Amino acid sequence: MQEFTNETFDLESLPKYQEIELTAPHPSYWKVIVINIIIFLFFLGAGLTSLVLLAEDLKVSSYIILSSYLAFAFLLFLLYRASFKKRGFALREKDIVYKSGIIAETTTIVPLNRIQHVALDEGLFSRIFKLGKLQIFTAGGQTGHLHIAGIEIEKAKSIKELLLRKLDHIETLTENQ
Repeated sequence: MQEFTNETFDLESLPKYQEIELTAPHPSYWKVIVINIIIFLFFLGAGLTSLVLLAEDLKVSSYIILSSYLAFAFLLFLLYRASFKKRGFALREKDIVYKSGIIAETTTIVPLNRIQHVALDEGLFSRIFKLGKLQIFTAGGQTGHLHIAGIEIEKAKSIKELLLRKLDHIETLTENQ
């Protein structure tokens, strides 16, 4: 019978994920984001305009509504731009790392042996710019899923194939044990 041990880790000897060089989204992905924001702002602006034209008592406040709309649009662009600059991913031998967020920065590290399924999506505007979104689904439920957008489609296909080969290899090793 083996004796029970419960040694502590030397925290300084653990790998530092903060030092990983991340791959940023393709610069054209910013154009996709801008197109989506403009479409959203168009419908919001059309709705607000209809509301002001139909409601007599809101016509007096139309300048306040317009200035609030413009301030909201400016802040939306600013936040999305800052968010775009903070995103990045890295594919390593045993895991994949994804980082995002402005105020609350989130770093998700998914071990390759937890990945159940990999999908590649191409939205309408992403397809125009030859970009894709990798969706990585894990056994850990919704919180472990990764959605990495803004990857050149050929690179995304290569990553997907690499992940699928690694998954097959891991599955083969597990079955042989």
